[in-house]
Amino acid sequence: MCGLLGLVAAGGDAAGHVDAATAALACQRHRGPDESATWNDRDVVLGFNRLSIIDLAHSHQPLHWSPTEWGPVESGPVQQPGRYVILFNGEIYNYLELREQLRREHGVRFTTEGDTEVIVAAYHHLGPGAVRQLRGMFTFLIWDTQRRVAFGARDPFGIKPLFVAHGPRGIAFASEKKSLLHLAPTLGLCCEVDRRALQHYLTLQYVPEPASLHTGVRRIESGTSFTLSPGGAPAIRRYFHPEFRPRPVRTAAESNRLHDEITAVMRDSVSKHMRADVTVGAFLSGGIDSTAIAALAKEHNPDLMTFTTGFEREGYSEVDVAAESAAAIGVEHVVRTVSPQEMADTLPLIVWYLDDPVADPALVPLWFIAREARRHVKVVLSGEGADELFGGYTIYREPLSLAAFEKIPGGVRRALGRLSARIPEGVRGKDLLRRGSLSLEQRYYGNARIFRDDQLRRVLTGFDPAISHADVTAAPYSDSAGWDPVARMQHVDLFTWLRGDILVKADKMTMANSLELRVPFLDPEVFRAASSIPLEEKVTSQTTKHALRRALRDVVPAHVLERRKLGFPVPIRHWLRDELYGWARQIITESGTGDFLDTTAVLRMLDEHRDGSLDHSRRIWALLVFMLWHGIFVEQRIAPEVPAPHYPVQV
Repeated sequence: MCGLLGLVAAGGDAAGHVDAATAALACQRHRGPDESATWNDRDVVLGFNRLSIIDLAHSHQPLHWSPTEWGPVESGPVQQPGRYVILFNGEIYNYLELREQLRREHGVRFTTEGDTEVIVAAYHHLGPGAVRQLRGMFTFLIWDTQRRVAFGARDPFGIKPLFVAHGPRGIAFASEKKSLLHLAPTLGLCCEVDRRALQHYLTLQYVPEPASLHTGVRRIESGTSFTLSPGGAPAIRRYFHPEFRPRPVRTAAESNRLHDEITAVMRDSVSKHMRADVTVGAFLSGGIDSTAIAALAKEHNPDLMTFTTGFEREGYSEVDVAAESAAAIGVEHVVRTVSPQEMADTLPLIVWYLDDPVADPALVPLWFIAREARRHVKVVLSGEGADELFGGYTIYREPLSLAAFEKIPGGVRRALGRLSARIPEGVRGKDLLRRGSLSLEQRYYGNARIFRDDQLRRVLTGFDPAISHADVTAAPYSDSAGWDPVARMQHVDLFTWLRGDILVKADKMTMANSLELRVPFLDPEVFRAASSIPLEEKVTSQTTKHALRRALRDVVPAHVLERRKLGFPVPIRHWLRDELYGWARQIITESGTGDFLDTTAVLRMLDEHRDGSLDHSRRIWALLVFMLWHGIFVEQRIAPEVPAPHYPVQV
C-alpha cells in the first residue's frame, strides 16, 4: 500500500517538472513513509511513496523491468533503466501463483520476491488482458520506454483510488487529489468547485465517480484500464462488468452445497489476504462480517490482534459485543473510545485527508481506530463489501415490503405520491407512501439519501432541478435490466455507494495513518460465488445475508450470527443538540461558502434540530463537512496541522 504520482508531459519537457512533481508527491507521504523516490525521462516523471509490506528489502519503486532478452535489471534503491518502469499501489494476493505461471509458461526470471514485478511481467507477456488475472486491490501505471506509451488500471471494485488531471501542458495521475492540485500550475490547469458534483454530494453524501469536487480533477473509474501517449488523452476501457446471475436452488442439498462453496471461497480469500512480511491484524465490530474475517484470519495467525472503537453513549457502541466476539475466537483485543470533543478537534484534519468531502460520520471513529491499530500492526483486514455482495442492507428488503404497490395501477400510485407530498414532515407513513408510488429506478439510488430536492432548494443557491440521481444510476440500471430488484439494487451500489463512500473512507482513514487495509470480501472469486446466490438466499422477511449467515454458522460465535451490526455509529443527532451545537454554529457563521449555501437557512436548520422539532443531523453534518472542506481547499483559511508520518517501531 503506497502513494503514486505519474506526470506525462505533453511537450517532451518532463525533466523541467521534476521539482514540482517531487513537491506534489510529498503531499501524500503518509501513504508511504518508508521510502520515497522519483525517476524521469524526457516524457514522464514517476514518483512513489512506499509503505513496505512484501519483499521489504527489495521491490523498490519506481521499479524497472525488462524482458529476459534484455537481460536482468538489478533491484535496488538506484536501479538500472529497463524497458518498463512501473508504479503500483496495492496488493496482488495471487502473485505467487501468477509468478509460477509466468516462469513456467514464458520463462520469466524474477529478480525480486514481490508482486510489483509480477504485474509488469504479466503485462509484457499477456498484454492489457493481464489485468483480469490480478486478484487483489490495485492502481498501477506502467511506462514503456520503447513504445513511449503508458498503460494503467484500477482494481475491479475501486478499493484503491486514482485521480487524474489533464491540462494543456500534460496529464498527471495520483493516489491523492491534493497532489494534483499542487501540480495544477505545472499542468496549466484551472480548478474550481464543481457545482454539479456538489449537488450530487448533498444528495448522496459523497461525490460520485468519475467526478471530484474540483472541475479540473477526475477519477479513473473502478474496473477500467487505459493507455496514454504523450500529448494525448487516455483511451479508457472497462474490463470488469459485474453481473448478478443467480442460479436456482431447489433442494436442501443444493442450498447446503451453495453454503459450503461460500465457506470455502471465504476461507481461501482470507488465506491469501494474510500474505505479508509484516504483522496483520483485523478490525472487529459487533457484526458477522468483521467477526468472520477475524475468525478465519485467526486460523493463520494464532496471535492475531483485533481493534474496535466506540462512544460513551448507550446504543452507539459495539465495544461489548466486539469484546465478547474477540474472547470467543481467542484473539487479543484493543478498544479505542472517542469523545465528542476529540471528534470536533480532529474533523478538519480528517477532511484534509479525505480530498473530497464524504458526509459519513463513521469515518471519524475509523480514523481513530486506524491510528490506534497502527501502533501495533501495519496491515488490518476488514469486512467492507459483504453487504453489497451478499445482500446485507436492510433497504434490500424494501422490494418485499413494497410488493403490494406493484399491483396498484400507475395512476393510483401517482395519486398516492401526491398525497404523501401533502403530509407534514415526520408523520408516520409519509415516506412509505412516497416510496411506494415510485418505480425502483426513481426511488433507489443508494443507502444514503441526505437532501431531497425540496429540502435542497432551501439551502443550495443555484439549485439545478435538471441534476438528478439518475445521472449517477442510469447506467447501472440499464446494465441490470431484467434482473430481480435486489440484484439491481446491489448492482447500483457497486458503482455508487461502495466505491463512493465505503471504500473511500476505508482507504483514506487507514492510509492517513500509514496503515494498509485489506478487504477479503471484495475478491473476484468471492464475487463469483456471491453473484450466483438466488434472491431467497439473500433477503427474507426476517433477515439479510441469509446464505452468508448459514455459510458462516460454524465460523462465527452464535451471539453474532443473527445480530444486525451497527458498524461504527456516531451519535451526531445528540451531539449537535448538546455538546457540539456551539461548535457547529461557529463553523457555519465563519464559513465562506456564501456562493453555494444560504447560511441563514443552514442556521435555521441547526436551531430546529436543537429544539427537537426535526432531526436534521445527517443534513447538517453533510453541510459542516463541505464547509470545512471549502475552508481548507478553496478559502485556504483552515490549515490543519498534519502529523509527520513517522513510526519508530517497524511492525
